[in-house]
Amino acid sequence: MPIPAARLRLLVATLVSVTLGAQPVLAQSVLRDAETEAFFRELSRPLATAAKLDPRSVQVLLIGDPAINAFAAEGQNVFINSGTIVAADNANQLQGVVAHEFGHIANGDSISSDAAASAAGKISILSLLLGVAAVAAGAGAAGLGILGAGQQAALGKYLAFSRDQEAKADNSGAAYMRAAGISGRGELDFFKKLLNEETRLAIPQDDPYSRDHPLSEDRIEALQAVFETSPAWNSRTDPAFEARFQRIRAKLIGFVEPPGRVFQVYPPSDTSVPARYARVYAWHKQAFTDKALGEVDALLQAAPGDPYFNEIKGQVLLESGRAADAIPPLRIAYAASQNPLIAALLGHALISTEEPKDNAEAKTILRQAVARDNQNPFAWYQLGVVYERAGDEPRAALAMAEQANLSGEPARALTSAQRAMQGLATGSPDWLRAQDIVLVSQGQLKKKGKGGRRG
Repeated sequence: MPIPAARLRLLVATLVSVTLGAQPVLAQSVLRDAETEAFFRELSRPLATAAKLDPRSVQVLLIGDPAINAFAAEGQNVFINSGTIVAADNANQLQGVVAHEFGHIANGDSISSDAAASAAGKISILSLLLGVAAVAAGAGAAGLGILGAGQQAALGKYLAFSRDQEAKADNSGAAYMRAAGISGRGELDFFKKLLNEETRLAIPQDDPYSRDHPLSEDRIEALQAVFETSPAWNSRTDPAFEARFQRIRAKLIGFVEPPGRVFQVYPPSDTSVPARYARVYAWHKQAFTDKALGEVDALLQAAPGDPYFNEIKGQVLLESGRAADAIPPLRIAYAASQNPLIAALLGHALISTEEPKDNAEAKTILRQAVARDNQNPFAWYQLGVVYERAGDEPRAALAMAEQANLSGEPARALTSAQRAMQGLATGSPDWLRAQDIVLVSQGQLKKKGKGGRRG
């Protein structure tokens, strides 16, 4: 029977979506938070060591996406969707997710999956050529059948490869959990949670060959046999570590969820630290500044030196137009953490007062911020403002070039870097950096121009 055109398009689209599975991160936002990133570093350190990865080179980053998902990308980068944090009940469940993704990194799956996609593509191209030949010979229905079968074979080959990768990553992650002395109970519980969700959504559990992951039931059965024999099976998460997870989870819920939903999960009658933390953002998003500050002050009463409570108080004050009031708590936060993200926020507060006396401190703080984390476009932008106010146009242009480069704006990065080079001493470190940005931006624009001509 001839394959309907709609089904054929779906097969092609499915194959493309599978082979480009890592691409959505490009269109999503990375959510950066000082407290969350510090927690990720501590959580990942023993697992990275067990996987024989350098903990200093591993990055676990948070993506603003409500779907439950995590994936490893090129290099040693793990991306975790915000929906995964929200869905996790405890830190141990998140440890299982990270261990699994480290399995992909250690197994070299980012390279292997490219090879699998290439192999699938070859089958697809071959079937397309055969299909065109059949149609040219007058056998139109046969041609469509060959094309559809070829696409299905390509998809099946890729999915089988992906399932194999996932199973190996499960085994590797379980080994890392065991070596790090971490129980696998959380990972099993999380898989059971996913299985319940699949059941609720009526996702079939009887055809493993149509999926890019092994069936959740099979994964649970295989991992349970491994985890229950581990000496760490009865290990318990450190209460202080668990409390930190509940804090960042609540803060994230407050940030990403509508206020009504936040108040359902954390009603005003709940005076716990996570509940107050979540409600700070819920009140702040509705412009109830006094209520947001009331929650923060209650948190600070119990822990006046906590850097992240002080940070969120400074953020609320700054975003409510009270820059001068935001500076003291942000100073406390930065002094206690030396975190470059908090430094950028403090620098922004100092600039926002528009007091000349604050510019010198802002310059020092922001230079420290970009020295420790040069991947923060917000910090570069603030530093550019400081340089401009000081009359240092070349370095203001260079800072704006850095900001544009990180923001994916090669045209603006190019013009800003060229302007910087005109005013900087030839051969100086700043001049060489501006030259680097010029070359990178020209390459990006050239590549973009070629793509546009092809389109």
